[in-house]
Parts: sequence; C-alpha cells; structure tokens
Amino acid sequence: MTLFRVGLLLSAACIAACSFEFSTANISEAWLARDDAGKKKTKTFGTKDTFYCVVHLANAPDDTRIKAVWIAVKCEGAPENYEIGSAVVTAGSGEVVHKMTLPKAWPVGAYKVELHLNDELAKTLEFQVQS
Repeated sequence: MTLFRVGLLLSAACIAACSFEFSTANISEAWLARDDAGKKKTKTFGTKDTFYCVVHLANAPDDTRIKAVWIAVKCEGAPENYEIGSAVVTAGSGEVVHKMTLPKAWPVGAYKVELHLNDELAKTLEFQVQS
C-alpha cells in the first residue's frame, strides 16, 4: 500500500471518529426595550423600569442556547462590572425575550447585557439607568 493510501485511510478514520458540531445559528438583531413585546426600544431606563432584551435568532435549530448576562458596568453602590444575574433559554429561530427586574430601584449608572449563543459571546448591548 502506498504512503498516500495509508494517509488517506488514516484521514478517513479520523473524520469518522471525530464528532463535529456546526451551526449557522446567529443573532440577526438584538435590542433593549421597556416592554416585553419589544416595541418601546431604548438605551436608557428609569430606576423603576424592568429591562427587556429582545433577541432575534436566525438559522437556529430548536436546541440553540441563548444566554443573557446582565452586568452593572459602573453604577452607584456596586463594584465595577458586577454580574447582576443571567438566564438561559433554549429555542429555535425567532424572537427570544429576556428580562431583568429588581425588587428595589435600580442604581443610576452604566449597564450592559452580554448575549451568548451556544456558550460563545455573540453580542453586547450597553444601556444607562437615569433618575
């Protein structure tokens, strides 16, 4: 058997033994809103608002994981880049809505939400809370 054929057989065996995961899933759009329908888009919230993040997934199989990590970047009474909370939703193509609330008023300052698609950072949205 020639060296070329041995290499070809080894390559074929390796490909057959390896597990590949490929997805064309992507975040085609994402925005922040004051309502769960996503109609009142904003980048500025009040201290008593609920934060909504609307994510539009495209080319996504039903087992696509979208994680939202809410972070207080620089605000009153919190350390810089403090993770407030996170949530994971499994969905397919279409809209996914994440929301974040506090039982008290939000501190004034700069915030962001990091959107992870299948455990990889895909998009970051920055916003402000003003009194």
